Amino acid sequence: MTLLIDIPTADEYPTRKAHEPALLYRRSPTVWGSADGGPFSAEEIADYDQRGYTQIDSLVSGEEVQAYRAELERLSADPGLRGDDRVVVDPESGGVRSVYAVHEFSDVFAELVNDPRLVERARQILGSDVYVHQSRVNHKPGFGGGSFFWHSNFETWHAEDGMPRMRAVSFSVALTENHPHNGALMAIPGSHRTFVSCVDPAPSPHHRTPPKTRGVGVPDESSLSLLAHQHGIEVLTGPAGGATVFDANCMHGSGDNITPHPRSDVFVVFNSVENACTAPFGSSGPRPEHIASRDFTPVGR
Repeated sequence: MTLLIDIPTADEYPTRKAHEPALLYRRSPTVWGSADGGPFSAEEIADYDQRGYTQIDSLVSGEEVQAYRAELERLSADPGLRGDDRVVVDPESGGVRSVYAVHEFSDVFAELVNDPRLVERARQILGSDVYVHQSRVNHKPGFGGGSFFWHSNFETWHAEDGMPRMRAVSFSVALTENHPHNGALMAIPGSHRTFVSCVDPAPSPHHRTPPKTRGVGVPDESSLSLLAHQHGIEVLTGPAGGATVFDANCMHGSGDNITPHPRSDVFVVFNSVENACTAPFGSSGPRPEHIASRDFTPVGR
């Protein structure tokens, strides 16, 4: 007879538990694999390790980009999805802003999520098999795409999803060109080495509202200023078909899009199977499955 004892995972990054924020040193590596263990070159791995992200100019072909755009348009126009919890609709324009768990009901995006061009790179960085923690397709329209305040994804994944350590990687595959002026992603290079704890005791479901407007998981301005003054800020531009690959704890955000140029991307988060989520560390319960998957089955196998 085997005795199973549920021992809580140690909280290495406490957040939303104190009256004041804190800056904590990262306690785990950025790269768990090796430079020769996958499609990334040694230079790309070193760049990722140093900055907390790296960019690929051409990850998917132009024909594939067109297919992904067409699939995004099909999903956006599907009236049956408008009331689905997986779909986020802009309250002012009525347009679709995001579709979560998109690989679960779209064969086109399911193929991308299992694509070796993504999966093998994720395995190389994380040093293990990986599963999809979250997938979504995002659309920031021209003359209407709102901002997304500075944040670390890991803070939310740790507090609300129960992700123990910083052993996850995000892929943002561009479906449109990212200009400096159309709400492109901004990042603080090197910020991934510092965890910024947040002050917020409110335990309600906030996943459908950007962090700045909801006040949850928002880093304080003093900590952000310190990181920005120490490391600087980069605007991550690039062509359609390119990708930005960034660490779970990389501090990033984006501004309003007041240009006529839309910005769309497919966003996939791979987590190590050795870092599977447990009970949330800073909220009363986990977020819905379509936001934070509890299916830890490895992909690409």
